[in-house]
Amino acid sequence: MTETAPGPVESVWDYPRPPRVEASTELVEVELGGVAVASTTTSWRVLETSHPPTYYLPRSAFLDGALRPVGGRTFCEWKGHASYFDLVVHDPAAGERVAARAAWTYVRPSPGFEVIADAVAVMPALVDRCTVDGEVVVPQPGGFYGGWITSRVTGPFKGGPGTTGW
Repeated sequence: MTETAPGPVESVWDYPRPPRVEASTELVEVELGGVAVASTTTSWRVLETSHPPTYYLPRSAFLDGALRPVGGRTFCEWKGHASYFDLVVHDPAAGERVAARAAWTYVRPSPGFEVIADAVAVMPALVDRCTVDGEVVVPQPGGFYGGWITSRVTGPFKGGPGTTGW
């Protein structure tokens, strides 16, 4: 059974631009290959106009060996340069399960985002399941942005067809 997040519903159109970072004590979990590769009650939500929150988890929330650095970087006008990881699960019976470039970090983020330095975000569409306080997350549409849609937030959300100019 999926639980509904307590508290008021937030409209992503009330989130600021430039984005705001806020601490969260919600239970955030990421599953891949039937394994909880990350679990924490210490995370940060990045809130930006038209986007569902993106959750950043401390590296210590991830299982040892679950984050494998990969090449390439991208640039965010707000947070700076991001580097990427494959998420990896090692199962003696089934072998290795890899979610390619499913996670990213800002090692040295831009001013105002220092609190997420070295924290790791996960693209929910590339893993089996992400949850917030037990509620299964719906990935932000479009496959480019890493927002986590829960019953706590309402859209419309940037990312789907026809929204690139928002």
